Amino acid sequence: MDGTLLLIEKREKVCTLSFNRPERRNALSPALLFQLADVLGSIQAEDQVRCLVIRGMGEKAFSAGYDIADIPTEETPGTAEAVKAPNPLQKGLQAILQFPYPVIAMINGVAYGAGCDLASACDIRIASDNARLSMPPAKLGIVYHWEGYLRFINIVGLANAKEMFLSGRAYTAARAKEMGLVNYVVPFDQLESFTYEMAREISENAPLSLSSGKKIMNAVLRYQSPAPEIAKEMDDLREQAFRSEDVKEGQRAFMEKRKPVFKGR
Repeated sequence: MDGTLLLIEKREKVCTLSFNRPERRNALSPALLFQLADVLGSIQAEDQVRCLVIRGMGEKAFSAGYDIADIPTEETPGTAEAVKAPNPLQKGLQAILQFPYPVIAMINGVAYGAGCDLASACDIRIASDNARLSMPPAKLGIVYHWEGYLRFINIVGLANAKEMFLSGRAYTAARAKEMGLVNYVVPFDQLESFTYEMAREISENAPLSLSSGKKIMNAVLRYQSPAPEIAKEMDDLREQAFRSEDVKEGQRAFMEKRKPVFKGR
């Protein structure tokens, strides 16, 4: 596995994980996401880190989203299983959600699609004033996983979550803060100092209070999980979308840098 995809830096009780694909605006490839999950598991096992900071290398992007070429849209014998099974993105998200100590997303530049979702899985989000955030699956013909919809509903409320997913708009950092999507917006040149000041403050708090508090708050939200038959229905809707002509057209249009022509089939 290519260790340069994810840079790791530890300073006392604070650890920084940096997506290192600036030439691709830190797009989340399967290899990067699997490495993220593995690294988080190793850090957890060492039990030395009390606060984690996730960022993107360069000044242009936290992450531009999931690598579009890696989205499984071709109808093959394994398509249904690939859609329903935990995919690289879900594995990375779960690793963040299950990490026992606070995770801060330091959002420098764009956080689109899966990049925005990954930031939402973090406990605190701090954005530079030039950041832009977006959830554009509707522009690609994709039906998102229900856990992603639910996560945004819990963070920004139902009305804002519907606007985000149904419009696919990109929001300024200021508007994202109004919606509750980010906790703080700071000038770009103050982003690092502000973030690490908070990370150090958190890391000095009582470890059991940090881990137990996060675990309890996450556990409280589990009551929202749907019944198995409803979850299956939602998985079927996602599978139907992944098999559609529209999602293939959305992918082609993205690669060709043009507006897609959707036909509803």
